[in-house]
Amino acid sequence: MVITSYFANVTQMGCCSCFGFALSRRSDSLVGPDAPMGNNLSQELLLDEDLENEDNCSYNGDISDSGHGDDGDMRSPTKSSEDILLYRTQRGLICREFPVKDTHKLVHSEDENGSKMINQYVRVCKIGSGSYAKVVLYRSSDDGKLYAIKAFHKSHLLKQRVGPRETAMNDVLREVLIMKMLGHPNIVNLIEVINDPTTDQFYMVLEYVEGKWVCEGSGSPHGLGESKARKYLRDIVSGLIYLHDHNIVHGDIKPDNLLVTAAGTVKIGDFSVSQIFEDDNDELRRSPGTPVFTAPECCLGSKYHGKAADTWAVGVTLYCMIFAKYPFLGDSLHDTYDKIVNNSLSLPRRMNHLLKELIEGLLCKDPSQRMTLQAVAEHPWVIGGGGPIPQYLCWCKRSRLQREGCSGSRRDDQAHNDTVL
Repeated sequence: MVITSYFANVTQMGCCSCFGFALSRRSDSLVGPDAPMGNNLSQELLLDEDLENEDNCSYNGDISDSGHGDDGDMRSPTKSSEDILLYRTQRGLICREFPVKDTHKLVHSEDENGSKMINQYVRVCKIGSGSYAKVVLYRSSDDGKLYAIKAFHKSHLLKQRVGPRETAMNDVLREVLIMKMLGHPNIVNLIEVINDPTTDQFYMVLEYVEGKWVCEGSGSPHGLGESKARKYLRDIVSGLIYLHDHNIVHGDIKPDNLLVTAAGTVKIGDFSVSQIFEDDNDELRRSPGTPVFTAPECCLGSKYHGKAADTWAVGVTLYCMIFAKYPFLGDSLHDTYDKIVNNSLSLPRRMNHLLKELIEGLLCKDPSQRMTLQAVAEHPWVIGGGGPIPQYLCWCKRSRLQREGCSGSRRDDQAHNDTVL
């Protein structure tokens, strides 16, 4: 079969618990920029989501229906993400201690209770769906743990065009390959990829981050409060600094793509529009992210830097966590972009001056003057009473330091031997 063999050859190369307030997924009327989150805010064009929840289970399905722009290519004419990912994969250049498990045999069965099974995973309930995939909660019969499994049909992915030169297949393959590179406590972990070349099904087995969706109308109209927002922001910044250090731009940072564990730890999910770069040149052309979180420079249709755009989205997310509304939202897509580019940021007169300084720095319209993530990590409001954000020593850095340490020991031994001789 052409479809499955193509998919197998390429793959061998290598979730929102909202922050305590609701984000409506459908709108019966258009609203102004000062409307609170959770009250029919998310017009389909502005909050590009189509996620349904069933069976009283909840999870961010890591599904994005965001577009790629007219040319279907958000990158500058340099080496593509796919080429870079292929190069890194072939040379084992990944940043995780334990590689993602690749399974090439799919077995459908039932357990003793009649529940459907995929290999060793027993179906619990459906927790999300979108145009590309559905997300189902499964329990492993091996370790008893819960996992969120994204299920795709390869034939459907190949039919879904996201641009003149790309199909949804390209998006999914890139997402898988990027997640295979990553290992960080603030990033959703990809556990296993199940791809049987003899079938049309394809599965991504993800860690399940237990967090409940906050239903429309039940969220706080006053935001989370500074203490919780600070805690969540520290996790977001830690995970995003890790991504940027590895030359990965997320491209769609927003509350819906940030999952909160039972212990209150935030994990970044949904890498469906992410891009990876060969070096520090993170120049992009078009933004595929969610409009209300889009940076001003992305709205202008010119080239922009992905890391600075991610940082702007962090600022919008912080604003949402504090005020439970969006800083810039119009009555249409064009109006929203116009407000993002031209309207001044409105903040209450009476608010923590350090928090005000931080939000203004993150939502600076000039990307060259916008705060960097490192500056955010060192900001007094972010440090608060918890001290600086801990520096995470990732797996690839640890491995490099170990190699350098071994090389240094060998050099010292050789020098000692030479001296003795």
